[in-house]
Parts: sequence; structure tokens; C-alpha cells
Amino acid sequence: MKKIAFAVFFSMLWASTNAATPGTMRVDYFHSGNNETEMFSLDQVVIEPLAWTGNMAQPHDKTSRGKYLFEIVDPESGAIAWSRSFSSIYGEWETTGESKQINRSFHESVRFPAQDSVFEMVMKKRGSGNAFEEVWRIELDPADVLVHRESAMYADQVVAIHEGGDPANKVDLLLMGDGYTAEEHESFIAKAREMTEILFATSPFRERKDDFNVWAIAPPAAQSGVSRPSTGIFRDSPIGSTYDSFRSERYILTFDNKSMRRIASSTPYDFIEILTNSEVYGGGGIYGLFSTAAANSDWAPYLFVHEFGHHFAGLADEYYTSSIAYELPDVITEPYEPNITALLDPENLKWKHLATPYTPLPSSWPKAAYEEHSMAYQKKRTAMRTENVPEAKMNALFQANQDVVESMFEESGQNGIVGAFEGGGYMAKGIYRSQQNCIMFTRTTDFCAVCSEAVEKVIDEYTLQE
Repeated sequence: MKKIAFAVFFSMLWASTNAATPGTMRVDYFHSGNNETEMFSLDQVVIEPLAWTGNMAQPHDKTSRGKYLFEIVDPESGAIAWSRSFSSIYGEWETTGESKQINRSFHESVRFPAQDSVFEMVMKKRGSGNAFEEVWRIELDPADVLVHRESAMYADQVVAIHEGGDPANKVDLLLMGDGYTAEEHESFIAKAREMTEILFATSPFRERKDDFNVWAIAPPAAQSGVSRPSTGIFRDSPIGSTYDSFRSERYILTFDNKSMRRIASSTPYDFIEILTNSEVYGGGGIYGLFSTAAANSDWAPYLFVHEFGHHFAGLADEYYTSSIAYELPDVITEPYEPNITALLDPENLKWKHLATPYTPLPSSWPKAAYEEHSMAYQKKRTAMRTENVPEAKMNALFQANQDVVESMFEESGQNGIVGAFEGGGYMAKGIYRSQQNCIMFTRTTDFCAVCSEAVEKVIDEYTLQE
């Protein structure tokens, strides 16, 4: 293992030889409220230690995949210097039952090329018809004495896993290990390499491997593992990852955004996936924020790629029989995620250009048989988790379920057909996915054609020079 600082040195060298490249600015803020109201409060403006690694040739968001959008605006001309859409923990929390009972605050950040003069940061949120509407505007001065200048205090812990080239026109993926002690660091690096190989064995990442850099970092934890509150396990891990997020036993998030950003700023990054030193099945993914995966689970390869699909490309979950923490909407509108649709206008199907000719809309699949099997499986899964059975038994259940589903789909004759298959986005009716199966639907290994295209569009946004 090459545990040296050349990854960061490479970035600094690149920055010093490219005078046109700006620094990296980060605005940290608190996002507070409940299911009816929300408020934004400034925490601090930060100049990160490394040069900006985003694609300066594409300053404006073209994919528009998130629930929120921020813009960096010239207050005099109104010109938009930078924009990106994203989703957030708050944006998910406000759809839970808890948001009807209490107020909560979450720490969030947005990052962009450093500005030389006074600018406005404008925050927008999807409103009526999913159009972005302004919810916060603040004027900020880069010359303010309170702008914090961060140091690269974790630079000597960064390891280069895969180097594709200049961060300015590559996707920089940072793998962060959480819950690894100093003695376990080698196992984290080995796992980071393994997960990188799995990602690049999966289309369309396989074909775009040279468009990526992959870095890894895992500050040593005092104790091995991460928190799992439902079983009485609590760990003060460096990044603060925890199971039971939003009271969902398998949902792993960190709510310690400041620690995560402080560690990450020592290396180039556009996207983050957190590998938790844990065996129990679990993970999570939020567009533009981060994704997580239980690194020691037998299902880590699936978890890594599936959750990265959420974080990287804004892909929706296509399953709908699993228990979730969110409350579903009363009125169905066309989703903004690229891989599900309400099919309100079949003649203009969202992925019409990819649809298999003469495929009926909606498209047939063994939905009733799938649901009967899946509901029985979910009931058994819940009972086994309640009994806290050994993880090996849970893994056997997951595999048996996948075997039944794969066989059912194979017999249907619909594999490979692109159409509109009812069931997706946590909803059994009224929402459709593009293919019978996909890694965003079951624990299979492949993205469907629509998801693959969605991934490629994001890669293009970070790599193409226009």
C-alpha cells in the first residue's frame, strides 16, 4: 500500500501550474424547520486548502437531479457564476412523520469555485410542478475577516486508489472509511481497492473508468465499528456514521457534516462514498451529498454500487415493497428523478428514445406474483431483524429472495425490454420504472438502460470541455 501524501501533492502541483484555477470555497449553514416551515442560517464561509476540482468548462447545472439548487450570483449584474442541484438529509427528514412533531436542524454545505468579490448565494427548492423556487438568499464577502481558511491536516493519510488524470476534467471520488482503528487501516485500503474494482466492473462505469480519480482516507477510530442504536451499540467514530437513521434499521447516514467536510477537504473530491467498518447489511445515498455502504457485508458490492447510483446520478429507488421512513404524497406528480415516471403522458414517455419498439405502456410483468412473494419475504425479514439473528442467516434470506425474483423475471420473458413497468419509488401504483429489473430495484448487478444513460450524463458534466 502506498500510504503517502502524493495524492494531495499531485493536486497541489496541478493547482500551482494552472494559475487560472480558482480555490475551493465552501459555505456551511444550518437547515432547520418542520414539515411546514424551513429556515437557513449561516454557519461559516470556508476556503478549503486545495484548488477547485470541478469542471470549470461547465459552470451551470444541466442535469437538475436534486430537490434543491444553489446558485452563485453577481449582485450587480445578476449573472450566475455557478449552479448545482443537490438533495439533503433535511429534504428527506421533512417527509417523515417526525417532522410533524418536532423541529430539527441539520448542518449542510455547498462547495463551488472561490469568488474574488462580493457575491450572493441563492438557494432554491422544488415547488409547484417541481419548478425551483427561491427559499434563501444571502450576500457574502470573500474578504470578510471571518472567512475561515482550512488546512489540509489529513493530507498525509490520503491514498490514491485510481488515477485517471487532471482533477479539473475528471470525476474525483473520495472513499472515506469510518470506524477503522489504526490497526485496521490496511483492511480499509484493501476494501477501498475492492469496491473500486467492483464499480469499474459495472457498466457504464466500466467504459468510463479513465474519467475517474479515486482517493481514500480513513482517520483512525478509537474503537472498531460504527453506531447501531437499535442494538445498543454506540461509537464516536471520526465521521459519525450510524445505522437506524430516521429509525430505519438498515439506513446508514452521518449527521456530522462538519467533521466529514473537515476530513474530506484534504483531498480532491466531487463525490463521497463512506465505507463503514460493519458487517450488518445497510447503506444509504443522497444525491450530491454522500453514499454509504457496510463494507463487511456479504452484499457490500451491491450496496456500494446501488447507493452510489443515488448519490452520483440522483437515481430513485425502484423498489416499493420494503418499509420506508417517508410518508408518501397524496397526489402523484411526475418525479424529477430520471428513472421513474408517473406516465401521465404515455405518448411522451420520459425515456421514449430508449423504449423497445411496440412495447405496450404500461408494460406487463408478473407484478401480482412478485408482490405476494415480496410481502411474505419482508414480513420474515422484519421478524428476523427483531430477533437479531446472526447476519449469516440474514444473508441467506436475501440470497434466497433474489433467487426467486430472478427466476420469476426470467420466466416472464420481459428481461431486456424497455417500457413502463408499474411499481417504483416506494409506490405500488401510479409510478413506473423503465425495465423489469435493475440494480435500483433488486439486488441484481446491472443498471437498466435508463439508469446507465443517467449516470453517463453526470460523468459528462464533470469531464466534457465545452
